[in-house]
Amino acid sequence: MKRYCVALAMSMMLIGQSVSAVVLVTVNGDEITSEEVNKVLLEGTQGRFESLPADKQNELRHRIIEGMIAQELVYDDALKTGVLDSKEYKQEYDTLMNRLKVQLAAKMWEQEQFEAIKVDLNEIKAYFDANPNEFIDKEKIHARHILVKSKGEAESIIVMLKTLRGEKLKQEFMAQAKTKSIGPSAAKGGDLGYFPRGQMVPSFNDAAFGMKKGSISSVPVQSQFGYHIIYIEDKKPAKKLGFESVKSFIEQRIKMDKFKAHMEKKMSLLREKARIIYTK
Repeated sequence: MKRYCVALAMSMMLIGQSVSAVVLVTVNGDEITSEEVNKVLLEGTQGRFESLPADKQNELRHRIIEGMIAQELVYDDALKTGVLDSKEYKQEYDTLMNRLKVQLAAKMWEQEQFEAIKVDLNEIKAYFDANPNEFIDKEKIHARHILVKSKGEAESIIVMLKTLRGEKLKQEFMAQAKTKSIGPSAAKGGDLGYFPRGQMVPSFNDAAFGMKKGSISSVPVQSQFGYHIIYIEDKKPAKKLGFESVKSFIEQRIKMDKFKAHMEKKMSLLREKARIIYTK
């Protein structure tokens, strides 16, 4: 495929992801490959393309391909009509290339500066020992809830569920959530998954973390959304994370801190040596 857009081609090059290229379409003899399309999709979705639903992926892929076809057609017509020979085009092209040259050089320079930063294992261990509270996996609970509009409806559900225990309670709670809850988790039996303290609204948080595993809330819990009946499916106590599990994270954190300090010093030196004149 021709240089359908200089800026886009340069940005695609910076992504640097290599995949097997398959020709998807040919426009007036010029090929548009799967590699080119995939790079644009990755850039456009900030690397989250694979996490999108299949229908959304297909829609985006189709739009990108059609956009590339359109740009190829426009480029061909621009060639035929002499746009690339015009003074305006050449000026814009030179300006764009100079800007991209500076941006690419800056990107590569910063990358080299970052890679030159070294972090010693002793530094990592010292940080781990000095900051024990940073490396604690917080207490979490796995909860379900039934959300209804009125306190009376919530109380009637609680009365019915109180007669059950164990697996029967869990199964009936899930069934009630699916049929009566107005919350978005209703289809999943009210499942909210695991969450730490402070993630839910205060009234829900306080009630849920004060409950035992396998129990339901004895009274409705009110929030701005309505009235909740809570079921605690599991509890995980807080635990200290091991050094090996957080070593890479600490290394990157220290490296980034060093990099920032290095860049501040480096830029200060560069400015001192430079001849900078403000015209306004």
